[in-house]
Amino acid sequence: MSDMLAARLHKIGDPMQLERVPTPEPRPTDVVVQVTACNIVPNLKNVLAIYAEWFPYLPLPQLPAIFGLDTSGVVSQVGEMVTNVKVGDRVYINPGVSCGGCRACKRGEGPNCDLYTFMGYFSFGKDGQKMFDAYPYGGLGEYMTAPQENCIKLPDTVSFEQGARFGYLGTAYSALKKAQVGPGRTVLIDGCSGTLGLGGVLNALAMGATKIFGTGRNAELLQDVKALAPDRIEVHAVGDGSLKDFVLEHNGGEGVDAVISTLGPGSPKETLLEALSTLARGGVLVDIGGMMEHPELDLFHMMCSQNSVIGSLWFTNGEAQEMSDLAGSGALDLSVLEHHVFPLEKINEALDDGLPARHGGFSNFIITPDQALLGS
Repeated sequence: MSDMLAARLHKIGDPMQLERVPTPEPRPTDVVVQVTACNIVPNLKNVLAIYAEWFPYLPLPQLPAIFGLDTSGVVSQVGEMVTNVKVGDRVYINPGVSCGGCRACKRGEGPNCDLYTFMGYFSFGKDGQKMFDAYPYGGLGEYMTAPQENCIKLPDTVSFEQGARFGYLGTAYSALKKAQVGPGRTVLIDGCSGTLGLGGVLNALAMGATKIFGTGRNAELLQDVKALAPDRIEVHAVGDGSLKDFVLEHNGGEGVDAVISTLGPGSPKETLLEALSTLARGGVLVDIGGMMEHPELDLFHMMCSQNSVIGSLWFTNGEAQEMSDLAGSGALDLSVLEHHVFPLEKINEALDDGLPARHGGFSNFIITPDQALLGS
């Protein structure tokens, strides 16, 4: 094919335009993937406007551009130097690309690269346009290119719709790994019923966490989360008494080993501080939500209790493949996700209040150029 259909954004706030653009060709170490599923957030247009206004240090690609962050599909072409990916492979494309040559990249820490950039979204450095130029295709098109190392192989038991959720899931997985969550460990997922938070709960269950605590504002959603594993999950509604007392009561008088904060930019700092107070000695809070308020930390108490707070923005390719293998084994159960699929031609209708009411993090919104491959 000489060209393909893609949805391109020409101006922030405007509808996306369906256009014919050149079908990408792979460079020697790249692959071309036929897109099957691309995950979208319900308020994508507002999110892009917010990033352009609030986060000028996180630059968007030069417009017009093809957006679309989390993508799964089938490899259709491979470059001549590609060694471990072949045509026909079912893959999730990790959109995080880095330079490959700096010290962080050589340590396998791509997210710490100064050029780290999300294909189809935004960059974390002022020179991110270099990466956008190298990989200009996001998931809202029929095909896209990616480095071979960013192709995460999907087990046959993981659907393309589930694979397109790996961005949110992988962010939570990396945070749990940084906090060393596993058997014998307890964790609080602050905001457990949201898209990031539910990923934290599902991964914590798969990783063998002994007890999982979750917070949220919607009592019905919280009960849906608890129903995933009633003997291992305890939920607490925000504002329903002291969170610390709740944790101590349900955890044998002890605090938790880890807190994963999924609270977004509009959340009040008091909620994070309350979650921080639930940590046991030596516990760690990992922030993946991007809260914008500046909480006042009691550093002396943190020193004496050996607590720590760290940020975690994404995940490595290795972590993504680990998580994919967990899903393939059945330990990570993604069957609870509720998929709502829309054709690429309906991208603007879907973004303009065309999505059904969300069932918290259980809802999974997908755009697809190829309905025929879904579910396989």
